[in-house]
Amino acid sequence: MLKGLDPILNADVLHALKSMGHGDDLILADMNFPADSIARHSLYGRLLKLENVTAGRAAQAILSLMPLDSFAPQSALRMEIVDMPEEVPPVQREVQAAINAAEGRPWPMGSIERFAFYEAARRSYCVIQTGERRLYGCFILKKGVLPPDA
Repeated sequence: MLKGLDPILNADVLHALKSMGHGDDLILADMNFPADSIARHSLYGRLLKLENVTAGRAAQAILSLMPLDSFAPQSALRMEIVDMPEEVPPVQREVQAAINAAEGRPWPMGSIERFAFYEAARRSYCVIQTGERRLYGCFILKKGVLPPDA
């Protein structure tokens, strides 16, 4: 156990977060996502897991350490529901709340079609699978920068 770190963040996830650079994408995936096969195509090359936690809880832990990219037009994306792209289910509202809390202000999440999400995930830095069982608990988070100390 380390002070100041969310206890759900394991060593593998911490290593990936530390290794990522500005503009790298992190995939937060639910239990139904083909996470292992897609993670093999990511830059990290293997699947990371945060088991037994919801997508919202995982986002809260990750965003306690990782800033979102303020230079990108959309640094947080949610997977769209097939045939209902405007629908935002509770799991996505929970992650939106975690994003807003981490950034200290409203930070609108964009959306991306399901198969376009899969392609983006293959090009991502890493894939982290949660214990989320609700459908459409899949997100892309783009890492930002930490400003220098004043």
